[in-house]
Amino acid sequence: MEVLQRQFRAPEVYGDFWFNSEPISVGALRGFIIMLDFWDFTSLGSLHSLAYVQEWHRRYADLGLVVVGVHTPMFPFARDPQLVKRAIDRFGVRYPVVLDNDYIVWSAYGIRSRPTKLLINKNGYVSHWHGGEGPYYNFEHAIQSLLVESGYRADFPLVMEPLRETDAPGAICYRPTPEILVGYQRGGIGNVEGCFPESTASYSDPGLYLEGRVYLSGEWLCERDLVRHAANEGEEGSLVLTYQAREAHAVMAPEGERGFQVFVMQDDLYLTSENRGEDVRIDHDGRSYLLIGEPRLYNVVKNREFGEHVLRLSSRSGGFAFYAVAFASALMTDLVSEN
Repeated sequence: MEVLQRQFRAPEVYGDFWFNSEPISVGALRGFIIMLDFWDFTSLGSLHSLAYVQEWHRRYADLGLVVVGVHTPMFPFARDPQLVKRAIDRFGVRYPVVLDNDYIVWSAYGIRSRPTKLLINKNGYVSHWHGGEGPYYNFEHAIQSLLVESGYRADFPLVMEPLRETDAPGAICYRPTPEILVGYQRGGIGNVEGCFPESTASYSDPGLYLEGRVYLSGEWLCERDLVRHAANEGEEGSLVLTYQAREAHAVMAPEGERGFQVFVMQDDLYLTSENRGEDVRIDHDGRSYLLIGEPRLYNVVKNREFGEHVLRLSSRSGGFAFYAVAFASALMTDLVSEN
């Protein structure tokens, strides 16, 4: 977490859509501590951070903390207020959220990554800032410190225990494969055929894969920030990638057709109850699959340990749109002291 040496006055927070509240004016909240959480419901890091933000709201809202979520979309579909509202309801977010579709708030504060959390002190100046996940322990202490400065004098609750072992102070974690984005503006396609803007091409699985790239097989349409299976009905298309992580999460969406299956294999085997993600189902033949009903982040694989794997997603639906895949790390247990 960064404690700003040169604090700056917090700009106003503007947006066309507000959830859980009427529009909030930063300037009208002098004397309160304001926390802004820049997030997106398709961002894995944002969702990891979200549970902490929700708990801080529950703990400190009555003590003078005003939490505002700023939803700045990563993908075009995340501009839809109905989809954002469903995500807010699904995750149980109770504090105000503003839809920052045009990146007005993002730009005004100079944000560079999701999630980013910042604190505005009682005088309306940004004083603390952190981009990315953690350090939650330090950030909660900063909330308490600013509340004391604003006049709160009673006892605080104990700082939250880490929700995941990788969040613990001093935790040493493996370095997972970075997030992979696809589409002709984002790259990410590893096939020698390349990615032709707004065009459909036939791809062949090369059988050899570089980490950080997605390899297509079949007919695919390459758009600005996605690839979509574009074959005739009944023809299978697949994408494959190699990764190092404990978990894999993919941003996928239905285009036209809804409720279709995307089958999942890891290391040439279907997933089981031991390693399937929370969104994966297993049919009566033992095949693991995802049911794609709406655009969102799907938890695909949840291995017990960090490792290197090959992940394959395949479908016969012409509505299968794939945007990105993100990965979660694990604690390096051999470096954890037993004392």
